[in-house]
Amino acid sequence: MAYIIPLVLVGVVFFLLSRKRTKNPPKPFPKHWHDVLLKNVAFYENLEAEKQLIFQKRMMLFLQEINVEAVGFELEEFDIMLVAASAVIPVFGFKEWHYNNLSTVLIYPDHFDENLSFDADVQDRKIAGLVGTGRFKNQMILSRKALHHGFTNATDKGNTAIHEFVHLLDHTDGETDGIPERLLEHQYIAPWLALMHKEMEAINNDTSDIRTYGGTSQTEFFAVASEYFFERPDLFKRKHPELYEMLSKCFIPVEAGT
Repeated sequence: MAYIIPLVLVGVVFFLLSRKRTKNPPKPFPKHWHDVLLKNVAFYENLEAEKQLIFQKRMMLFLQEINVEAVGFELEEFDIMLVAASAVIPVFGFKEWHYNNLSTVLIYPDHFDENLSFDADVQDRKIAGLVGTGRFKNQMILSRKALHHGFTNATDKGNTAIHEFVHLLDHTDGETDGIPERLLEHQYIAPWLALMHKEMEAINNDTSDIRTYGGTSQTEFFAVASEYFFERPDLFKRKHPELYEMLSKCFIPVEAGT
């Protein structure tokens, strides 16, 4: 009986986080976007035609709810498409999802520093994306260069925008800690922690093909491993079968196919 109340609360919170924000229908999906997505977004290309239609609707719903703005350059349609696709990919396995912890995605022309400066003469412009805090709460900041690179490089196992959206998913339980308690059933938390720390040790010993940033913290491991999971699923499954199975439990619930 002691476990019933917490589980009920988890279900209520999860529902509130993902509930529908608006009853207004989103705008129609522009037909010419389909060919652009086929050319640039492997995840979309690999979907069956029926699921591509669902993906399209989810993109337009995201764009109805979240502002996408440019800073320092004129926003283009392609930028908007890539942001929306990045948002849908990690939650496509769920029947419905709304990023209630996000209001705006700001796109900078290039990488930026800790002061959010992207001027060419500023040194240490190493940040490709972040989820804001403080006055930037509920905002995501992405480098346009990194956003495009995540979809044009098909072999690097990484995608900055997906990485940042996974951080938002991680935070739905109130903490960004690499433990996706709203996505992973309770009995899998301990095995996930064990797998995560084992692989982080391998990363830090230079015996893993998961990029080194994943070894810096639990938070970054979850996001980095998720990038790999979505960008190179076949390779990830072959190289890391246990991690692949665990992330499948996070992102591809059994009911997703129904």
